[in-house]
Amino acid sequence: MRAEREHALKLIERLAAEVDAAIARGELPALRFPLRTLGNVVYDPDRGSFSLGPARKTRTLSANGARSFAQVLRMMSLARQMLRDDDYASKREAYYVSKNWGDCGFHGQPESDDVIDDLEALASLDGLVREHLGFVPEEHAGSVAGRLVVLDTDPDTGETTEVDCSALGRGAYSIPRSVEHLTFRTDARFVLAIETGGMFQRLHSHRFWRTAQCVLVEMGGVPTRAIRRFVRRLSDEHDLPVYCFVDCDPYGIANIYRTLKVGSGNSAHVSASFSVPRARFLGVTPQDIVDFGLDDATHPLQDVDIKRANDALAHDPFFAAHPQWTAALQQLLAMGVRAEQQALAKWGLNFVVHEYLPRKLAAPERFLP
Repeated sequence: MRAEREHALKLIERLAAEVDAAIARGELPALRFPLRTLGNVVYDPDRGSFSLGPARKTRTLSANGARSFAQVLRMMSLARQMLRDDDYASKREAYYVSKNWGDCGFHGQPESDDVIDDLEALASLDGLVREHLGFVPEEHAGSVAGRLVVLDTDPDTGETTEVDCSALGRGAYSIPRSVEHLTFRTDARFVLAIETGGMFQRLHSHRFWRTAQCVLVEMGGVPTRAIRRFVRRLSDEHDLPVYCFVDCDPYGIANIYRTLKVGSGNSAHVSASFSVPRARFLGVTPQDIVDFGLDDATHPLQDVDIKRANDALAHDPFFAAHPQWTAALQQLLAMGVRAEQQALAKWGLNFVVHEYLPRKLAAPERFLP
C-alpha cells in the first residue's frame, strides 16, 4: 500500500498548492467534492456496483464558509503528517485531534466524519480510499471460520504467519481493519456471509463449513469496510460466489445485503473496491416465510420498515434494476410481516443446519440477485 500512500501525499500537496495559488491570484479558493447521496448514485449492472454521479458540492473560503473550509485544510494537514510519518488515526482520534485547532475544532464527531468522508470522496476520483489517507476504521471487523488459511505478515519480523480458520476450536479469526496485506489459501466452494453473531456461532459450532465446504463470515449487521473488502478480495482472487443469509426485513435487505453487494449512497465513491458484485441473496426471503411455514414466527412490519421498503422501491437504483427484488419487496409489504433468521428454530434448533441451508444451497440459481 506504500505506492497508494505516496499517491495520496502528492494529491494532498497538489490540492494545497491550488488553494495557495488561488489566494495569490486574489481569488476565493474553493474545493469541490462529489455529492455523497443516493440521488447522486448510478447503478452499473455490468460492473455490479454503485458509482457516483456528476453532482458536486463546494466548500469555499468565504465569510460564511471560512470555518468549514479551514477544517478541511486542517484535516488535509493531519493526513499529510500521518502519511509522512507512516502513521494513522481512527475517525474518533481525528475528532479529538481537532480539539487542538482552536476555532477550527469540531463541535461533534459527525461534523468531523463528514469532512473525512468528503476528502475520501475527492480522493476516490484518483482511485484512493481513506485508508490510503491514513484514516483507518475503528469498529470490529467481523469473524471468519471454515475452509480458509489466512497468510499475514508479522509487523516486527516481516515473517509470514498462517492462521487456519478451521483449527481455532470454538473461536474464530478476527478480520483486521486493513486487509490489503493478507493473502489466502482455500478449497472452499463459496462464502456464506451471515448477519447475526448467534447464527454464525451455531453454524460454526456444528462445523457447517466442513460439510458444506465453505467459509463462514459473520457480518454483525451492516458489514464494515474491512468485511466488505475481505469478502471482495476472497471472492475475486479465488473465484468464489458469495451467498448472504440475513433477516427477512427491509433493513436486512435494503441496508445489510445491498451495502455488501453494491455499496450505499454515502459510500458509492469506494464501491469499486468495497462492493461484492458476486453476492447473491440466499435468504431469508419473503417466499421462505411461506415455503417453510414461518407465518406464526413473524413480527408485524413497523412504520420504519414500511418506509424503508417503499424508499427502496421508489429511489434505489439497485432494486429498480432487478424486477425480482421489486416483486420480493412488494410481497413483503403485502404480507405485512418480517422474519428473523432465528425464526427457523420453530422447527428445531438445528433445522437451519440440517434442513434449511442444504435445501436452499441445492438450488443457488433461485437466489435473488
